[in-house]
Amino acid sequence: MAHIEPCLPSLPRGKGGPKPISNRACFEGILWVLRSGARWRDLPERYPSPSTCWRRLQYWEEQGAWVKAWRKLLRVLDQQSRLNWEESFSDGSFAPAKKGASVLEKPSVVRGRSG
Repeated sequence: MAHIEPCLPSLPRGKGGPKPISNRACFEGILWVLRSGARWRDLPERYPSPSTCWRRLQYWEEQGAWVKAWRKLLRVLDQQSRLNWEESFSDGSFAPAKKGASVLEKPSVVRGRSG
């Protein structure tokens, strides 16, 4: 979290109102939902409310924080020689097939379920 935290901007504060929820608490709530695959409304009470975590996730996305955090994490791992840049993997299972593919490109087997 120490490397990522500077990449996550705090929400702008208005005058008055309640004390803002910490970025760390929201980040941990977001991670819980991502790891568990649960719905937002199932977020345990030890985390901020689901709506608070969701709004913070959206705000960070709008601010480009996730890309900054990802790049920072890659830099740190690279400096620690924990990345192997000789290997890479690509998964195209999400890519839609293009209409009008030539006969040679069409599969010769019966269509199966993708992914």
